[in-house]
Amino acid sequence: MLSEAAVLQMSKSLNFTIVVAIGCVLVGCAEQSVVQKPLAAVEAANSHLGRMPNVRTTAYTRIEKGGRRNALGKYLSGRHVMSAASDWSRFPLGTRFRICSTREEFIIDDYGTALVGTSTIDLYKPTKLQMKRWGVRNVDIDILQWGSEEQSLKVLGPRAKHQTPRRMIAALQKKSVVPASKVASAAKEASARPSSSRTLD
Repeated sequence: MLSEAAVLQMSKSLNFTIVVAIGCVLVGCAEQSVVQKPLAAVEAANSHLGRMPNVRTTAYTRIEKGGRRNALGKYLSGRHVMSAASDWSRFPLGTRFRICSTREEFIIDDYGTALVGTSTIDLYKPTKLQMKRWGVRNVDIDILQWGSEEQSLKVLGPRAKHQTPRRMIAALQKKSVVPASKVASAAKEASARPSSSRTLD
């Protein structure tokens, strides 16, 4: 027969095993929900990837209003991946795409007053001649990476006193991306920093 000490020891071992098993199940469920949230965000972003037919495009150059810098305060890029402007509620900041016919790659890093409320993309061209040659074209584009609506709101929040950013913020908020309180806090945070010399309103 088993001694009383042996039975007590087995009882303690069994209790410990049950507690560990319950803990593993709880941790596994918690990790699964933590992993599923980012996966859902990635799936939502990837839903925009692929070909978009017949997108209206125009062209701009650095001699136009706004100068040589994009909405982030960096120089407009005319190199491998070129700058482009859009209504950020339609094509958010950071959206990267390729024009099918020319194989040129662009990234949305700018916006413009005439673009708000439209699905037009304004392509940066390094020279006035290239800008004029482009004119207005409807082209097929391949979306390579969808931009961030949250990042768009972070950049636009401090500029909410101007009509153009305010209209994009309102359109983004209708999509219920970020509550108005976060935009207001971004505006307060940015007002403490020196502002860019570029105004796009």
